[in-house]
Amino acid sequence: MTERVRATEAVVEFITGARWQDFSAEVVAMGKRCVIDGIGVMLAGSTTRGSGILRDYIGPTDRAADATVFAPTPFHSSVASAALLNGASGHAQDWDDTQLSSSPERIFGLLTHPTVPPLAAALAVGEQHRVSGPRFLEAFLVGFEVECRIADAIHPNHYKRGFHSSGTVGTFGAAAATAKLLGLNAESTAHAVAIAASLCAGIRVNFGTMTKPLHVGRAAHNGVLAAGLAAGGFTGGTDGLDGPWGFFEIFSFGGGFDADRISEIGRPHAIVDPGVSIKPYPCGVLGHPSMDAMRTLMITHDVKPGQIRAIRLRAGSNILNPLRYPIAHSELEAKFSPAFMLSSMALRRKAGIHEFTDEFVKSAPAQEMMAKVQTILDPDIEALGFEKIRSIVEVELDDGTVLTEAADERYRGGPERPFTREELHEKFTECAETVLSPPAIAETLQTLESLEDVRDIADLVRVMTATGVEPSAAR
Repeated sequence: MTERVRATEAVVEFITGARWQDFSAEVVAMGKRCVIDGIGVMLAGSTTRGSGILRDYIGPTDRAADATVFAPTPFHSSVASAALLNGASGHAQDWDDTQLSSSPERIFGLLTHPTVPPLAAALAVGEQHRVSGPRFLEAFLVGFEVECRIADAIHPNHYKRGFHSSGTVGTFGAAAATAKLLGLNAESTAHAVAIAASLCAGIRVNFGTMTKPLHVGRAAHNGVLAAGLAAGGFTGGTDGLDGPWGFFEIFSFGGGFDADRISEIGRPHAIVDPGVSIKPYPCGVLGHPSMDAMRTLMITHDVKPGQIRAIRLRAGSNILNPLRYPIAHSELEAKFSPAFMLSSMALRRKAGIHEFTDEFVKSAPAQEMMAKVQTILDPDIEALGFEKIRSIVEVELDDGTVLTEAADERYRGGPERPFTREELHEKFTECAETVLSPPAIAETLQTLESLEDVRDIADLVRVMTATGVEPSAAR
């Protein structure tokens, strides 16, 4: 199939034509898992310093009472601001899910974090319009699919040359979810897509800083803005994705897009094929299999930190380039530092939110262990392609022994080794207990697992804020 396929037309047709009753039970079940995970990381991320700075900046100037901002002290704001703040919180700890690539030339882990932009948008717009659980899920699943298909279709130059797909393509996911909830017709939806194409942004130089999660918050905000403007008659054009001046050509540096991936939108849904990865660790997913391999070595051989002379990570450029900090000096840098990821496993045999802190990252044991880590671009691994995460961990002991463990390509949280219901609930609880009481956590999980039965999404929001939120609540 050639690129004569009109991408905007295909996306608009999917958004306007998708119906709740047409989603399979498998798609709905996966959608609810992603919503549970997304809300959990959103709650945990609301406690970070970056999220607090954003709230302090936006809260005093936005006194609307349309949607809820989730935080240790929740409050109301406009829909767009709620989407921005909740979206940024959802990515603040880099613990949100990741899209899988569909072929070797599509780089795994470097497509999008697909859940948070459409989720933050659908929560804010859904609360304002008091939509039902099924309508909320319908909009979320539509946004998720649009985001994944656009990310999978655009030429890999988009990411390789420096764009952050979760910020750029995430905008389309949020716009699609919002357009669905607002019931936009085909023409208005096309304008929303075109407006979104001009609003999307985010570059990789910001990785390891507070601005990376801001990309995702802005994606949610700009998607809401694009669809909201289009609902009011604002125009952007009806071919925002196509042609020499459209998103695919400009944002791929002239590489264009794979038309088949757009023409197949919704057939099948990307959320089940190729699937989605739910993160076990709050850091870049490209390091997760290596972290598991390191943990296996430490436990299997009962290695003590003091025995370690050197740690070597052999991997391809798809891992070593994005995970770019040789030594981490902050919690944010640690999320993109293989040295810290492996050092945490060496020192504590775990790497959760209690390890990804400035205090532990800057501690003498962590800094000393990171200095022992060497990353090596392995040509044999590089030649295998980038659609999977492949690496080998070597631990050299003081007595000269070298322990070796290849990372399992069937990594935890991925479709081949998905979280069990219990593991998903454990992660949600670890995230949510930062702001919610145990009874509120239990009630939130129960509500999320029965979203089809929720009559008003505002009821879910009230549960998530434990006692409900008054518009005048303190920021």
